[in-house]
Parts: sequence; C-alpha cells; structure tokens
Amino acid sequence: MNILCTGGAGYVGSACLRWLLRHGHEAIAYDDLSAGNAEAVPDGRLIVGDILNGGQLTDVMAQHHVDAVMHFAAVASVPESISDPDLYYRVNVLGTKNVLDAMRRTGVNRIVFSSTAATYGFDNPMPLTEDADQLPETPYGTTKLAAERMIADYARAYDFGYAWLRYFNASGADLDGQFGEDRDHETHLIPIIFQVVNAHREKLMIYGGTFDTRDGTCVRDYVHTDDLGQAHQRVIEALKPGDGRAYNLGSGTGATVMEVLRAAENVVGHPIAHEIVDPRPGDPAVLIAGSDRIRSDLGWDPQHSDVETIVASAWRWHQQCPDGYASKPEAAAGKSG
Repeated sequence: MNILCTGGAGYVGSACLRWLLRHGHEAIAYDDLSAGNAEAVPDGRLIVGDILNGGQLTDVMAQHHVDAVMHFAAVASVPESISDPDLYYRVNVLGTKNVLDAMRRTGVNRIVFSSTAATYGFDNPMPLTEDADQLPETPYGTTKLAAERMIADYARAYDFGYAWLRYFNASGADLDGQFGEDRDHETHLIPIIFQVVNAHREKLMIYGGTFDTRDGTCVRDYVHTDDLGQAHQRVIEALKPGDGRAYNLGSGTGATVMEVLRAAENVVGHPIAHEIVDPRPGDPAVLIAGSDRIRSDLGWDPQHSDVETIVASAWRWHQQCPDGYASKPEAAAGKSG
C-alpha cells in the first residue's frame, strides 16, 4: 500500500513510517520540518511541504499514487495553544481540511488520524474508553476534536474510510537507539529526565507531590512508538471505504512520575536531580487509556509499553545522540535527510 504520512518527519509520524516500511508498505513523509527532523526519515522518503498548501498536497498524492493517508501533521503544545489559538485552528483544523480536500481531488479514500486523549474531559471515570465524554479543556484538544468531526463529516459525504487514533503518552525510541525524540522545546517527561542526565538541564521539576495516587505524583499512560506503529499498520490494513473507527492507544496501566524517574535512575545507574513543586492548574491526577476495543477488533498487542522497556529504549537514544539528531554522524557531515 502507498501511504502518505503528513508530519512524517515528526517523532510519532517518523516512527510509524519506519514501522510501515519494515512491514511491507511503501510510505513517504510530507513535512514542513518546523518541528520534524529530516534525519528521522529514511533516504528518499521525505517531501518538504506544508499542509496549508493544498495544491502541493494534491500534486504529491497524485504523483505518488497514494492509496491512504496517515495524518500526523499538527501543532501539539497545550500551553502554546492557549497563548496562540490562531495557530492551532489554522494548522490543526484548516490543515486537516486541506488534507481531506486533496484526498477528494485525487480519489484517496482512507485516512488514519493522529488524535489525542486531550479530546476527552478528564472528569470521566478511569480508564478512559472511546465512549467517554469528549469535553476538551484546551484549544489543542478542541482543535483535534474539530478535526475528528470534520473527518467524519467528509467520510459520510464522500465515502471515505477513517479511523481516529487517540494517543495517550507516546514514548520511547527505536529499540536499537538509532531514532528517538528530539524537539527544540521539550515538554515530555522522559526526554526531560535524560536532558538532566546529559547536563542540558539542572534538574527535573515534578509538578505536584500530593495527588491521590500511590506516591503522590501524577499517573500517566505511556505507550511505546513501536506499539503505535503496530496499531497504525493494523488499522490501515483493516480500513475500508465507509468504515468509521475510534481507538484509544495506551498500555492500560499507567505509571507515576516518580516511578518513571526511578526506572530512569535504574538504567543510568545513579540518582537524578529533581524537585517537587506546585501542581500545574488543570493537571488530572490520573489519566489512563482503556484500549480494549482495538485489542478486540484488530488483535493489537503492545509488546514494548512497560515503563522499563520504554525508559531503557529512550536512554539508548539519549546515550548515542545526547544532542538529538545533531549528534548523528550524518547530521554532522551536513546530510539533510
């Protein structure tokens, strides 16, 4: 299958693209590199382009005889979405419309959408199921939910098949340590921990130590990028025109911030500097996925989403590339990807 991955140079998009290539599919990345890394995409698989450029999207889908789209391209910072909602509505909503319109023009009729747990209201019972109330509390979650609804509307009108995949905490690195998480402004727990280890930060700030959890720190559901790749493969292979699916992707267990920190200390072999500070407004104590639906429907079986495996894979990446993709030999030699 020829699959176009918008945002395919990003952390999750590139991981899924590499998984698809290893499992018998043809895949290309379409990415403006505003947040992605060219070095994360295998040679010859990257087209630099903007999802706000509908004409280019159409040309790429036609020229590459695309059969299906995996739409990862988005802006995804909760604090930034609050301070700059215009950016989020343009990229996450208008950008999605451009993708759908390009699909219509080229006869592509299957799309898998990279959605998020942020579309849910966090007052729902845990673990969250796909039937939980969707009451997003930030512009990021609202724009992702708007994109979901738009995709469903297009699907009904134009006979698309679609799936919304709502990620919880995408984590980890390729198991050989060659590809991993690298952002200019990191907000995710595990890479921040290893930035402390690699002396890029003084210490880890833990937001809240008195939540009603087993050690007082927040519980989150971490899912390895290889397991996300497996889910995307299973969904796209099962998806038919006229289908509409929604799946949560998470381990279903959850780990506290302190448990993740202790796992990191175990793999590096020494304590990691940290400080517990006041919780951030709106942070839920517990956020865990109920992923029974995709397990039952498609036999999804995550293999690498225990915290120890996730943290160890991330550490291999941060050991080999302490400055991210800039540390890779080909980047140092001036390779653009």
